[in-house]
Amino acid sequence: MDVVIVGAGPTGLMLAGDLAQAGIDVTILERRASTEANTTRAFAVHARTMEQLDIRGLADKLPGKPVRKLRLFDKMYLDLSKLPTKFNYLFISPQYEVEKVLRERAERLGVKIVHGEEVKSLRQTSDSVILESTTRTWQAKYVVGTDGVRSKVRELIGLPFPGKSVLKSIMLADVRLTTPPTDVLAVNAVGDGFAFIAPFGDGWYRIFAWDRRNQVDDNAPLELDEIREVTKRALGTDMGMHDPRWMSRFHSDERQVPNYRQGRVFLAGDAAHCHSPAGGQGMNTGIQDAANLGWKLAAVLNGHAGDELLDTYQEERHPVGKTVLRSSGTIIRLGMVKTKLGIRLRGLIGGFLLNRTKIATKAAGQISGIGIHYGDKRRAPDIELTDGRLFEALRGGRFVLVTNEARDTPDFVTTVKPKKPVAQPILVRPDGYVTNWDDAKYR
Repeated sequence: MDVVIVGAGPTGLMLAGDLAQAGIDVTILERRASTEANTTRAFAVHARTMEQLDIRGLADKLPGKPVRKLRLFDKMYLDLSKLPTKFNYLFISPQYEVEKVLRERAERLGVKIVHGEEVKSLRQTSDSVILESTTRTWQAKYVVGTDGVRSKVRELIGLPFPGKSVLKSIMLADVRLTTPPTDVLAVNAVGDGFAFIAPFGDGWYRIFAWDRRNQVDDNAPLELDEIREVTKRALGTDMGMHDPRWMSRFHSDERQVPNYRQGRVFLAGDAAHCHSPAGGQGMNTGIQDAANLGWKLAAVLNGHAGDELLDTYQEERHPVGKTVLRSSGTIIRLGMVKTKLGIRLRGLIGGFLLNRTKIATKAAGQISGIGIHYGDKRRAPDIELTDGRLFEALRGGRFVLVTNEARDTPDFVTTVKPKKPVAQPILVRPDGYVTNWDDAKYR
């Protein structure tokens, strides 16, 4: 077997589909008996993730609602409508819907998803990784841990997960609302709490709430009245929430492993980094980890690149994870401001800064992922071609060369012609970033 992925969340499913698309033999081990659920926390699908889904022909299959103006607090708004992409919005779609389209793609491409398999041990040899799970032994050339914050893979390879807890006793609930919010998203933070409401799209709403006055253990009992009270305090109304189908508490940490790779084992998604839910970047960062790692593993396994290419996964994605920790941490700390003066200053200063075009553009690019780049390797725009567009040409999981005239290329490169002539040929990696022929690591 070429690759075993541990964990069938969005990161693992994305990675498995990409590997299978490239002809790699891949199996996912999932400790849960089933991954069907409606209790996942993520709701925000950002623009760059939508582009990655579009590259795989999945964006149009995802149900949800777009939000073009993102309210952070008070008078602080982030305008996403000016992002240089057709996905110039935040797409509100529950994580289980994202997982559904990724799982269907992975299974269609032949990925084996084995449920009820919990990893017990792991050891590496010079040319393989051997896993012992609940029922059998697995041997693969590479293993990727996408098994979440409590990653067993991370534990078995002995990597630390340094960081700290930021918020405790965040409350979650799925409810019906008598008077739904006029905006797709309702969010605000006051001195002693915050509330966030997002729609499932089927009449149910997910509530996130935090109460500074009642910081209790994750396992403490939770009643709807507690969520109603803090929501009313933050938003001015509880919107008549009723009939909860699910309620829970969780705590939020900021952590990141120092290395995303150890030998033949890699970590991605929450197994490699976790942070506050502010900005909705968790699931998105994991999916983009997978987009970065997948083509590199495929290139090495298919003989198109040397092992050194795999080191660039750490070089490119670790700084992104660190930046996300910083930006989400800033947002959550702004939301925790206590005093009336602090709240007023937050609104005045934040509103002033976000009215400055350069600052607003950078902030929107960071949160949406559109502004993320790897050194001189920038995101490729969806160039119009004589036959379709660039993101459609990338759907085979190959490099794409945009050139005015035909030229000889390796067999893993697709050549396309732009609708409008380009100044020079543009080589685009399978993950949608521009690279060049002179960089031997990417050939």
